[in-house]
Amino acid sequence: MALRNATHVQTAPIAALGLVGGYLTARETGIRPLGGVLLGAAGIFAGRTWLAKRGPVGAAALSAIYLGSFGASHPLAKKIGAWPSVAVAAAVSGGAAYLVADRA
Repeated sequence: MALRNATHVQTAPIAALGLVGGYLTARETGIRPLGGVLLGAAGIFAGRTWLAKRGPVGAAALSAIYLGSFGASHPLAKKIGAWPSVAVAAAVSGGAAYLVADRA
């Protein structure tokens, strides 16, 4: 299976779905590392496009936002609930990916 050319991939949905899918997988299976695998796979796949489109600095910034959103969702979940927290994290990460890498 050949991957699509990195410069033609839209990463906003990948970033958002990586966060949502990772959470849902961990929640429904009870296997948190499995959710982490999905989160990581989506991040790596999006990261190759970020690197191709925006270089190392842009890729590093978007990766930090992706991982930072994931990390921030945990304490945020204690204040607003799990699903709203995941939605915020997905919106932040997907929105940043769109603004920095996808809309060009």
